[in-house]
Amino acid sequence: MDDAFKDHALKGKVAFIAGASSGINLGIAQHFAVNGAKVAIISRSHEKIVAAAETVEGGIGMAADVRDFESVDKALATTVEQFGKIDIVVSGAAGNFVAPALGMSSNGFKTVVDIDLIGTFNVLRASFQYLNRPGASLMSITAPQAHNPSMFQAHVCAAKAGINMLTQCLAMEWGPAGVRVNAISPGPIADTEGMARLAPTPEMEAAVKASVALRGYGEKRDIADVAMYLATENARYITGTIIDCDGGTKLGNASGDALGEFA
Repeated sequence: MDDAFKDHALKGKVAFIAGASSGINLGIAQHFAVNGAKVAIISRSHEKIVAAAETVEGGIGMAADVRDFESVDKALATTVEQFGKIDIVVSGAAGNFVAPALGMSSNGFKTVVDIDLIGTFNVLRASFQYLNRPGASLMSITAPQAHNPSMFQAHVCAAKAGINMLTQCLAMEWGPAGVRVNAISPGPIADTEGMARLAPTPEMEAAVKASVALRGYGEKRDIADVAMYLATENARYITGTIIDCDGGTKLGNASGDALGEFA
């Protein structure tokens, strides 16, 4: 795929990305690095994050738990020690599983909220003191479940809806300091742990694709390109925005295929 951004569009920038041992967030880290940024990534597993960092040009990886504010703060401080500043933050750590509300424990619900919502607050809140501002760009990774109610996803819908509102509240509070805060809402993305868990069979995969207006999965690069845009000066007047990169997942299907038989 051709790159729409000029060479080294992020040269001189430093990015801190949470939840980047694999999947979408690692893809963002790799894309940022190729475009000139110095990148620090974190995840809970030391082994996984060190291995992931080896795939990020010039990147460093640290074990940190987004549920633990002090753990995140320490990783941010180390990033500044290593690279001198932080210009870009992406908070993307997430947990998910499929379960009906009546079959879900309070602890199971809390675990997802702690990782997704509390984790996002911890990453963004802890990063503020280290930001190179004005001009810093913060991003959270949300999901269509934030505004599309979904059976067996009550925990995720609640957590992601919280992330959307948190993103907009912080954009209002931190705008005067020259800090932009936005969110990216990916649809189903191929070759990710999340989709392997949510659609593990060919039949389930086909059903997911049928619910997307563009009738297919996106790629990690699709999300990385949106993150690149938000990280650059091209997006200097965008804040408090939730950008859907979901192939039309947000639109829903609402029995459209069935009705189409009569059209």
